Amino acid sequence: MNKPEHHLFICGSARANGELKGTCCNKNSIDLLSYAQGEIQDRMLDTVEVAMTGCLNICARGPVVIDYPSGRFYEKADEELIDELLDAIEEGEVLERNLIES
Repeated sequence: MNKPEHHLFICGSARANGELKGTCCNKNSIDLLSYAQGEIQDRMLDTVEVAMTGCLNICARGPVVIDYPSGRFYEKADEELIDELLDAIEEGEVLERNLIES
């Protein structure tokens, strides 16, 4: 496996015991993970990977997506945001919408 240029982490609200429970999970972040995987494959973005995380503890802003290694956090993620984020990655730009500022 090659090291990805972008690794998107989507909060799945998983607990330490593996239980999926919490805000992001209740807001369909698991379906969002599947959607992102499909879009990455359809676009043939072999430099982008996606994975689910445990709870990121910023539940009020969920579902949350992290673009690594840039460290950009995006709030209230949905399919439209995933599309825009992947478009920005393809174009070498930074998506500003729903970007969580420190």
